[in-house]
Parts: sequence; structure tokens; C-alpha cells
Amino acid sequence: MIVCFDIGGTAIKGAYALEPGNILQVARVPTPTMDFEAFVAVLAKTIGEAPGTVEAVSLSIAGVIDPDTRGMIVANIPCLHGVDLETELSARLSLPVVVANDADCFAMAEAGFGIGRGHDVVFGVILGSGVGGGLVVRGHLINEAGGYAGEWGHGPVSAMKAGALSREIPRFSCGCGQTGCLDAVCSARGLERIDQHLHDRDLTSMQIIDGFEAGDPKAKETVDVHVDILSGPLAVLINTTGASVVPVGGGLSNAVSLIDLIDRETRKKTLRSFKSPLVVPATCTIEPGLIGCATLGFQRVAIL
Repeated sequence: MIVCFDIGGTAIKGAYALEPGNILQVARVPTPTMDFEAFVAVLAKTIGEAPGTVEAVSLSIAGVIDPDTRGMIVANIPCLHGVDLETELSARLSLPVVVANDADCFAMAEAGFGIGRGHDVVFGVILGSGVGGGLVVRGHLINEAGGYAGEWGHGPVSAMKAGALSREIPRFSCGCGQTGCLDAVCSARGLERIDQHLHDRDLTSMQIIDGFEAGDPKAKETVDVHVDILSGPLAVLINTTGASVVPVGGGLSNAVSLIDLIDRETRKKTLRSFKSPLVVPATCTIEPGLIGCATLGFQRVAIL
């Protein structure tokens, strides 16, 4: 049995996994964001209530493991920032501990139990409050040792004149400290920034999508610019990784018309001629953070 946790800034979701696709979820609890001892206590309580022998603990978290220091880089849970979480939790819980980025866990879930089944290379994309991703090759996460692989949302976008009318888009500031990142311009908030810049109005991303689907010309231009900026870097990633499917999660993935447009424009720009949809909504029906980190936990146990 693996005890799995999906750690968010607001709540911790837990589950007991008897195998990667067979998990029993438990009630979510608030995340102790400022108190590391309280954070450990929440995990220990769930582990202590497990209905069987626990072999390992696996965590999905909205953060990155620095591959040099092994410390966590996590903004929304200050008590974990800078902590070598695998080492610290393993010592305190007396169990092997696996920690992975939430987008990486999403990609693992889609590769094993979603639209990525049967594909050698799966690049999972998150389009929501941020832009992220994870890369899975032949069932294994590229980031098994931590690091930044798949973080395609960060790094300046080279061309910011976009759309059919070649509109100039500012290099919006990004939370990572750079400017012009996809995370800042192509996330849900980025879509809103584009619309505000082009049309001087304050709409939510879903209002923009609704307008686009209803034929509103202003919303159509906003989406056109958004997709033009996004599709080029995504095509480069597909050429680089050889991914044959790109499942999309996050809030914007619910806008099927948007994902269809991203797919069509991206396929125009890739070297491989894809005859069927490539960029597609995610299909894993099990909680992806939990199912992804469960899979990673069982892989780690098999190695030990």
C-alpha cells in the first residue's frame, strides 16, 4: 500500500493506493501552510489510519525540487519552501517518501490512465491559473530526480506581435521574475490581460471564451492572439520531445473550442504531419494528482 497526498495551498487530499489505478480517497483537510510540524502531523495521522501495511508515501505538490540542493521551491506553502522534503519526511515518518510536481503527476496520470495510454511520449500540459507541464517517456517521468523539465510556461516568448492583425502585446511581468513568459500571457490570467490590453475591458477568462464561442469579434481577436502566441512554443516542444499526444488539464481545458483551436494551429507548425488531434482535453477520471503520485510511489517501491 502507498499513501498518497495531493498537496495544495488550500487543502491536502489523501488516498490509500493498493495499486496505481486502485485508490481509496479520504477526507481532505486544510493545509498548514506556515507550520511544518503541523504539516507533518496531518500526513502522519492519515498514514496511521491506513487499513494495512504502508510501504511508502508519495506526494504531489505545486512546487519544484531544486535538482542541486534537493530543496523545495514552493510559493504558496511557506513552511515547505527550501526544505528537502523527501529526506525530512522520510526521517520523520520512517518510510520511503516520493515527492513530485503536480503537473508531472498529472502527466503520469494521463500517460497511464488517460488519453496518453499506448503512447511512448506524452507531454501533459496545464492551462489554468498558470502554464505548466510534465513529460513522460515510456511510462517514466523525465523529472524522476526533480528539476524543471516540462516547465514550458517560463522563459520569455520571442515574438509578441501576434494574431491575424499582428497586434503588439506587452511583455507582462511573470511571478518567476522574468517578463514575457507564457505563464504571464497565456494562462487564464494572461488571456484576461490580452483582452484588457486589446479592448480596454475587464472580463474573466470564461467570459472571453463564452464571447468567442458566441461569435463576439473582440473575444475572437483575443483568443486568436492567445493561440498564436501559445502554439509556436508548443510546436517546438513537440518537435523537441517527439510527443505524440498532448493532454491538457487546468481550467482552460474545459473550453473545448479553445483546445480545438490550439490543436489545429499547433499541428500546422510541427514537423510531423499529424492527421488526428494532438492537443486534446485530459480524460483521466481519477484524481490526477493522486493517481500520478501513486504510480510514482509504486515505481519507487519496485526499485528499492
